[in-house]
Amino acid sequence: MILFFRTPSQSVIAVQTDHRPGREEIDELSWLFGNAALENAEKLDGFFVGPRREMITPWSTNAVEITQNMSLGGILRIEEYFPVSSAEADHDPMLQRMYDGLDQDIFNVNLSPEPIKHVEDLEEYNEKEGLALSPEEIDYLHNIEKQLGRPLTDSEIFGFAQINSEHCRHKIFGGVFVIDGKEMESSLFSMIKRTTKENPHKILSAYKDNVAFSEGPVIEQFSPADQTTSDYFRIKDIDSVISLKAETHNFPTTVEPFNGAATGTGGEIRDRMGGGVGSWPIAGTAVYMTSYPRLSEDSENSENPNNSNSLYSLKPRKWLYQTPEQILIKASNGASDFGNKFGQPLICGSLLTFEHKEGDEKYAYDKVIMLAGGVGYGTKRDCLKKEPQKGNKVVVVGGDNYRIGLGGGSVSSVDTGRYSNGIELNAVQRANPEMQKRAYNLVRALAENDNNPVVSIHDHGSAGHLNCLSELVEECGGRIDMTKLPIGDKTLSAKEIIANESQERMGLLIDEQHIEQVRKIAERERAPLYVVGETTGDAHFSFEQGDGVRPFDLDVAQMFGHSPVTYMRDNTVERRYENAGYEQYGKLDKYVSDVLSLEAVACKDWLTNKVDRSVTGKIARQQCQGEIQLPLSDCGVVALDYRGKAGIATSIGHAPQAGLASPEAGSVLSVAEALTNIVWAPLANGLNSVSLSANWMWPCRSQEGEDARLYSAVKALSDFCCDIHVNVPTGKDSLSMTQQYPDGNKIISPGTVIVSAGGEVEDVRKVVSPVAVNDENSSFYHIDFSSDELRLGGSAFAQTLGKVGSDVPTVKDADYFATAFETVQKLVKDGLLLAGHDISAGGMITALLEMCFANRQGGMRINLDDIACDDMTRMLLAENPGVIVQISDSNAEAFRTLMEERGVAFAMIGKPAAGTRKIVISKGDFSHEFDIDALRDVWYKTSYLLDRKQSMNGCAEKRYENYKNQPLEMKFNDGFTGKLAQYGISADRREATGVKAAIIREKGTNGDREMAYSLYLAGFDVKDVMMTDLISGRETLDDINMIVFCGGFSNSDVLGSAKGWAGAFLFNPKAKEALDRFYARKDTLSLGICNGCQLMVELNLINPDHAKRARMLHNDSHKFESGFVSLEIPENRSVMLGSLSGSKLGIWVAHGEGKFSLPEDESKYNIIAKYNHAGYPGNPNGSDYNVAGICSADGRHLAMMPHLERAIFPWQNAWYPLDRRDDEVTPWIEAFVNARKWVEERTKH
Repeated sequence: MILFFRTPSQSVIAVQTDHRPGREEIDELSWLFGNAALENAEKLDGFFVGPRREMITPWSTNAVEITQNMSLGGILRIEEYFPVSSAEADHDPMLQRMYDGLDQDIFNVNLSPEPIKHVEDLEEYNEKEGLALSPEEIDYLHNIEKQLGRPLTDSEIFGFAQINSEHCRHKIFGGVFVIDGKEMESSLFSMIKRTTKENPHKILSAYKDNVAFSEGPVIEQFSPADQTTSDYFRIKDIDSVISLKAETHNFPTTVEPFNGAATGTGGEIRDRMGGGVGSWPIAGTAVYMTSYPRLSEDSENSENPNNSNSLYSLKPRKWLYQTPEQILIKASNGASDFGNKFGQPLICGSLLTFEHKEGDEKYAYDKVIMLAGGVGYGTKRDCLKKEPQKGNKVVVVGGDNYRIGLGGGSVSSVDTGRYSNGIELNAVQRANPEMQKRAYNLVRALAENDNNPVVSIHDHGSAGHLNCLSELVEECGGRIDMTKLPIGDKTLSAKEIIANESQERMGLLIDEQHIEQVRKIAERERAPLYVVGETTGDAHFSFEQGDGVRPFDLDVAQMFGHSPVTYMRDNTVERRYENAGYEQYGKLDKYVSDVLSLEAVACKDWLTNKVDRSVTGKIARQQCQGEIQLPLSDCGVVALDYRGKAGIATSIGHAPQAGLASPEAGSVLSVAEALTNIVWAPLANGLNSVSLSANWMWPCRSQEGEDARLYSAVKALSDFCCDIHVNVPTGKDSLSMTQQYPDGNKIISPGTVIVSAGGEVEDVRKVVSPVAVNDENSSFYHIDFSSDELRLGGSAFAQTLGKVGSDVPTVKDADYFATAFETVQKLVKDGLLLAGHDISAGGMITALLEMCFANRQGGMRINLDDIACDDMTRMLLAENPGVIVQISDSNAEAFRTLMEERGVAFAMIGKPAAGTRKIVISKGDFSHEFDIDALRDVWYKTSYLLDRKQSMNGCAEKRYENYKNQPLEMKFNDGFTGKLAQYGISADRREATGVKAAIIREKGTNGDREMAYSLYLAGFDVKDVMMTDLISGRETLDDINMIVFCGGFSNSDVLGSAKGWAGAFLFNPKAKEALDRFYARKDTLSLGICNGCQLMVELNLINPDHAKRARMLHNDSHKFESGFVSLEIPENRSVMLGSLSGSKLGIWVAHGEGKFSLPEDESKYNIIAKYNHAGYPGNPNGSDYNVAGICSADGRHLAMMPHLERAIFPWQNAWYPLDRRDDEVTPWIEAFVNARKWVEERTKH
């Protein structure tokens, strides 16, 4: 039966149960749904928007699990429906449908599992199902039929199509190219592999796993000793490896942007989880490329070449699925949401919008690019997979099987729009990051174990179980018992069970003797685990039903072994692109304003303000810089442990506009940009530390010459990387970058390579900032990396004029480029740079302006007499690879000597100018003044125009108004020295102190490790406690004196932040008893951060005597808020923060429901922290009284939204006073030391 609950906001929650609930159950459900009222009706009239009946949402999965964790049984599905005024009301047809009334049939699909089909006509089946099989592959399958003496089943054909799709097997990259009638000597893949063969450096694994691994430094592993139960954290040294990976999810993001980008992010994270026999993702990257979103009112829709706005040479299409603006916002929301909930910070990214018409040719990113990448690490011990042995158990961890993503691999391999919407929609996926976090917690625990029991591991992606499990067992073969697979949708056919792409699942091979240990950890982490089969040793792979019938029954060699070689035949076509016409010295203000307004050049605050950039507590460099925190960073850097020294840097480069004119230059410029971005991190072995991932998005077979262009582009990248001695051990291709419209028209996406760089950092505290220092006793220098004339082809400037231009720059001398890179590296490591920034999109003037934007004061006096060019527009807006550095005049001689000794070209171009907010550019008699603040607003406006579609209640307007008026402010108490010794603590401690604290986490918690380390550094012995430990009675907290409820997204914030977590305490007797006993004691402290703060407020632990309860509400913006803000610590009565009264400190916020609703007078609350700025975004959530945290009246129990545990070290802070750069810790560590001392005083024996 289905019960309907009406919430206070008038939405309807439908609950499907297998029985009629009693009054107690209904009361618990009413509490869970925010005091919703049960409707006394089996049917509700009116129009409602809700989820498609056939797709059980992740929201439902989490909601049902919450009820299970509250000991409510028999609940099958829970969904939410929103009343609307009419059937014409706006909704997203990809994810929702319109309901005319709600009744007992809203979940009925009226579908039975289809029987196994034996396919007689392969050709017809191929087209009908959208499998994208080539004629050669169909011939191959006919041969398999002859070998078997039977027709193939639908499961076998479907599975073969997915496994051998271009998406999965990269047949073009491994194929033979015949260009101008001549067979090329090397395949694309062999050219990429050549880079690592010639320059292996520290590579340990390449091209044969989900990720590439290179040897890393010795680091500290901080983890619980025994993860089958609650236990104490310990530190041990490990030999590390570093991983680099980037994936694209272009087709799913084009069709349904939110889930497409979310599952792209999730899939790439799983790739890093599945490296070797298990490894750890640590930080992510993202790139979005779409057609123009047409944000401003003057975005003209005509293709008339006489348009006043020459940017828009194409008129908007009747978009197949979503508009470019919708895709940009929804895709970035999806990627952000997944990372935020999983607990992976996104620390580096890029954005490009582009359309171009040249003659009859039309180029645009109608089929969009969504790249998800990242870096990770693991142990050297675990970086290679082991050999499967007969009798190994096949284990699946993660969520159930649903009718999700069916055919994603093969549909991704053809032009979007070729097949019916039904087929393409079936390939859309469903994201549940919290489930993936649970699976990850298991993998993390196994990899942290002294003896990792995993034989092999693989993620579930394209082709689901079939691809994952077959690759897992490899040549050994295996048999899968289909009755053991978890089925979330009982209407799935055998084919759909085997090949669906339900996300958040991992396949593992485990030796049978270790199964029980693995199961214990999985149960503790609430990670669903299923033993579904075993390896057989007969090189045969099958799925077997309960009745003994095998819908899939093939030799491994038949699945993988002999699919035909792909031949790519093409001719070279020379395409010329008209160069931009412009004035050399006039119109500079318009030119610069237009360039700064391009989405690719403009401020990306609308992207960074919604993505967690601090989770893990290991982030040493994220996007935002300076006292007003603007996204200006060239690279992202993460520490490998909490010692804050060894780390990983990552960066991105691309140049598809230049690549249109010259695919060779496009490749070289993409590598060059990635490297001039990462050069600001002190790499352990300079350029030899860097590895690249090359992701190729190309419209193969779309028009004559494109395949030849791809070959030229890959060869150029390979040659350049070999010349500069850099390897490319990983990458991906997506070679169907064409969108087909119903009228037969095709829009071709420009051939694009996105290069991601990663490398070991020797000291994360030495990364150079792009923010200029206002020191007039210093100078700015230009360092050339290109050895080429300044050229405007392929530039952002040319783009603003509706041109591409054939005169594109490149790197003329690879040896010189490498020398320039290593020279800047020495400047970084020797501490000679005050600031540094690369020249890329927008040219030199954009680099100079950006160096000033994050400051509130100061300008520049720039003289370009030493630049060999007489064209001011070209000097300012050309994008030749190069950098700007700022050097103290006291170091000028050392700088010049080094540059001259190494033969690196440089020019002194100017000095900081105090007392002005202008950049004055001069050359000879010419002088021009640029207004920094006015141009900063121009640069920021594009971000505002996008932000207004995602931030509610006028918050985008408030942010645009306030962003430059809310500088960070820090004020430390007089006695603070910044040294660990001040507090009598040491980072070298490895022995127990006897002072006991515990972190408490629930499924979805992701801020646990940084909190545990903060406590540990302060002198606590820290126990890891999972809610299952408390519910089962394994853990009682009786010997613990301080508990911390950690941050994250328990239950994905479904039904309200911390509601499900609170239910797990309130409705499980052992957990409730443990908590009640703890709070009844007088020798205890507690702290709740972020989600933990929400829990403490929900459980009413801070002010239980108040007549009116405090509540935590959604942020005013109704979106996740991420930022580094200032807090004021008022005079307060709290154990932890009392001694910090009067301080102003920087801190991270990362939350969606952080608004304190405090109904009592301000004087009734023990307020321990306030946001330093009352207006948004300085107050990121709209909290009453600007409150960031409150404490119990006795000072012992504290609830706080911002993350002090992510700001205890200066290198974790997004901004820190320059004159305190040698501090070892920030004042936040004092809060934890205060807590430890308080406990010590009360537990002395």
